[in-house]
Amino acid sequence: MNIIWRTPSLKKGYSLSLTGILGSTLSFGLLSAAALAADPSFDCAKAEGEVEKMICKNAELATLDQQLAEVYKAALEKAPKDELKTLKAFQRGWVKGRNDCWKAQDVNNCVLFSYESRITELQIAYGDFVVPEPVNYSCEGGDSITAIFYKDTQLPAAVLTRIPNQVVAMLNPSASGSKYEGQNVTFWTKGDDAMVTWDSEGFTCQAQ
Repeated sequence: MNIIWRTPSLKKGYSLSLTGILGSTLSFGLLSAAALAADPSFDCAKAEGEVEKMICKNAELATLDQQLAEVYKAALEKAPKDELKTLKAFQRGWVKGRNDCWKAQDVNNCVLFSYESRITELQIAYGDFVVPEPVNYSCEGGDSITAIFYKDTQLPAAVLTRIPNQVVAMLNPSASGSKYEGQNVTFWTKGDDAMVTWDSEGFTCQAQ
């Protein structure tokens, strides 16, 4: 995933403001708010490729595109000047990755997850909400991981720090415990215990 981070601990003391999906308060017969907001943020007359054309025909994806545009605009307003170039580059990379979903077996789900995960990343990095208290895990071999669990973002997620690396992992459905998956990282918690795979290295941790 394309991720740009600011240190989460710098953002304490804020209240959630960017989690609402854009929609209309009007209703016409059986039309839903999502259906009324079916135009994405880009010009569908200029849509290129399978994915962009699909977004223009899909009310849910079009609405998510609008929401991402708003969250990204807010991020540009809040980002320090020395981060703007990198933030814009990551966003261009994200668009390319979204458009590559035409290669996926389930194109719709690929695009859906692409939008929701990017919105989540930007909400965590630049959203106005209180950062949850971190949970420190002691791991095998003297290693350690700090986890910050977000429940109010677009997707529930965890920011996992294993010095010097930091990743965001999205919550995926699990039969037991909570399973978070990010780039080359799986973090599966059950009570105070966690089973971790990090860059193909597997180990266990325990919350302190």
